[in-house]
Amino acid sequence: MKNSAVTSSRVFLLEDDQSLGVTLTERLHKEGFDVKWARSIGEINKQELANTFDLLILDVGLPDGSGFEVGKEIRSTSDVPIIFLTAQSSAEDRLRGYEIGAEEFIPKPFHLRELFLRVRHVLRNHPRSQKLTLADVTVDFASLSVERSNGDGDLTKEKLNAKEARVLRLLIERSPSVVSRDELLDRVWGVNEYPSNRTVDNVIVRLRQLLGPIAGQKIVSVRGIGYQWVQS
Repeated sequence: MKNSAVTSSRVFLLEDDQSLGVTLTERLHKEGFDVKWARSIGEINKQELANTFDLLILDVGLPDGSGFEVGKEIRSTSDVPIIFLTAQSSAEDRLRGYEIGAEEFIPKPFHLRELFLRVRHVLRNHPRSQKLTLADVTVDFASLSVERSNGDGDLTKEKLNAKEARVLRLLIERSPSVVSRDELLDRVWGVNEYPSNRTVDNVIVRLRQLLGPIAGQKIVSVRGIGYQWVQS
């Protein structure tokens, strides 16, 4: 029986190889996924990729550019999970993929079963729930916004940036575990950027402000380690 938590997920495939693209699209459909396939960067709508899919599977070597560049651009505005596929499997290539923020890096050739296992693993561990509602606050991860009621029926709406959204998602996904500042820096900023621990602290302060006095209390500081999302 297929896992209903992931079988309705929308998956975007960017793959220029006709034979492989057809095979992956057909097999992903059979596995219960809603799949859209493009063969080049020119065919894609990057805003659509950032906001309407639960997972992106991006080939690295493309006729009109690199999947790395697509992933990097998407990651600047969205925290949608990314899997890279590539025939280039050097340590440097893998590091580049993870530095961009990919959840998985799969070298070609690969076994289809392995791909499906990794797809399900990513979707299970990085769910793309589009909205989080806590008390009088709604976080919309698709539009990167926070909407808050003032109690009189009036609503205020503020923007999240992509890194703030990724920090919040990571804390929620890892709950009740404590997430260290070092892990947040590695997972959200990557090793090519050089922010300090203070950068993480500033994002936490900003998130608490956006979430308000009730919801903001769910982000707890753990002295000397990092932060924890406290479930109700």
